[in-house]
Amino acid sequence: MTPVHTLGAVQRMRRIDVIGLGLALLGVGGLLYWLLQAVGLDGLQAGFWTQVLLMVGLLGWVATYAWRVVRKDMTYHRQREQYDRTWLAHQIEQLSPEEWERLQQELEQAEVSRD
Repeated sequence: MTPVHTLGAVQRMRRIDVIGLGLALLGVGGLLYWLLQAVGLDGLQAGFWTQVLLMVGLLGWVATYAWRVVRKDMTYHRQREQYDRTWLAHQIEQLSPEEWERLQQELEQAEVSRD
């Protein structure tokens, strides 16, 4: 099972992938609990440390998600930027030679007035 499928630059997870990931996390929690008991911790301590470690992992994942949101590195933002570039390129292609020349002159004037 490959949890991430690519569609161009966009990564998608199917419903079955999310279910598999959830079951895997449940299994990791159970395995961690069993390992901690095998090391010598009693059931209560093993449960406590299992929860602590799983919560630290969850908070780490949320932190990476928040970091992507702050950097605007989310799928929506990438799609929107790609759409905007494509739309602008299409608009430029639709310009007549006279309109293109007029636009270039306006840009040159704006650069001169800015300096």
